[in-house]
Amino acid sequence: MSEAVAETVAERFGELYAAAPDGVWAAPGRVNLIGEHTDYNDGFVMPFALPHTAVAAVARREDGVLRLHSADIDGPVVELAVDALVPASDKGWTAYPAGVVWALREAGHAVTGADIHLASTVPPGAGLSSSAALEVVTALALNDLFALGLEGPQLARLCRRAENAYVGAPVGIMDQTASACCEPGHALFLDTRDLSQRQIPFDLAAEGMRLLVVDTRVEHSHSEGEYGRRRAGCEKGAALLGVPALRDVPYEGLDAALDRLGDDEEVRRLVRHVVTEDERVERVVSLLEAGDTRAIGPVLAEGHASLRDDFRISCPELDLVVDTALSAGALGARMTGGGFGGSAIVLAEEADVAAVTKAVQEAFVAAGLTAPRVFEAVPSAGARRLG
Repeated sequence: MSEAVAETVAERFGELYAAAPDGVWAAPGRVNLIGEHTDYNDGFVMPFALPHTAVAAVARREDGVLRLHSADIDGPVVELAVDALVPASDKGWTAYPAGVVWALREAGHAVTGADIHLASTVPPGAGLSSSAALEVVTALALNDLFALGLEGPQLARLCRRAENAYVGAPVGIMDQTASACCEPGHALFLDTRDLSQRQIPFDLAAEGMRLLVVDTRVEHSHSEGEYGRRRAGCEKGAALLGVPALRDVPYEGLDAALDRLGDDEEVRRLVRHVVTEDERVERVVSLLEAGDTRAIGPVLAEGHASLRDDFRISCPELDLVVDTALSAGALGARMTGGGFGGSAIVLAEEADVAAVTKAVQEAFVAAGLTAPRVFEAVPSAGARRLG
């Protein structure tokens, strides 16, 4: 994020609030390389941060007033009383920063108000964690301004609390942790049970490869019912198998576990996806650490098939991206994010990027679909102060 962007956001803050901000912060969106719908099952995930960020200019207040404005929403400054913040009271964009203030105060942190101006380059509805970026940038700014002394993983947990309880979206911990904790040039191997993390080097350019994000422009919403139903189904499967979470079903014992579930085909499918997806994450980590990066391509494709056929959260547009990219010579491809729309990722040799991109774009035209947005995903920095 350039100094010029920080200055622009700070200038707009001054126009809105007739004062200079106390600082400017940024938090990124993320792409999940592998490990989908495993985070709320205590499993493994492997996201990395995008260069696309939510940026916040913020000033501390002492009078219990929270004022919010977004450069991306056509509307006035929204004024709220911090003492009056109540979960599920707001269904708009302000629920994300307001929810963070509520979660910080609920946790005993004396946040007495703030003026906030937000601007984001993370595409909304694309499965790239635009909401987590808003939450984390708000949390980091307030952490600094109120000297709360919280580290990245603690901020991530508070942001998840905000989205679960205040916004009402049953998300796991991955998105917020990726935004708060990722490092440039690395993917984050996160164990969502104990929140231990390892930064895994992931420099595709140095090896002659690129990872593309293909935003289908089909929007989704985590707080709608399908995501919640999948989560409830996973919890049912764990209960039927007598384990705390599906993380505890060993890959080697999957067939026996499926036999124990009997003819509940929906739960069987959900369990099969989560257990095999955890194994895929561990396989990708091993391949990357062994320097065999190209070999992760087929693992990504396996993951997409599992999300499409077992978890059933893909859509025709995502399948079109994956099938077309693989046919055009991509090393691997899969949907990424919560599903029912959003984005796919495509791993390709640098020399094949133009041909793969053209093939995907032409396939969308032939199908009469809105043209997808295609851009390169470069592992970038997590949340930080800009000025």
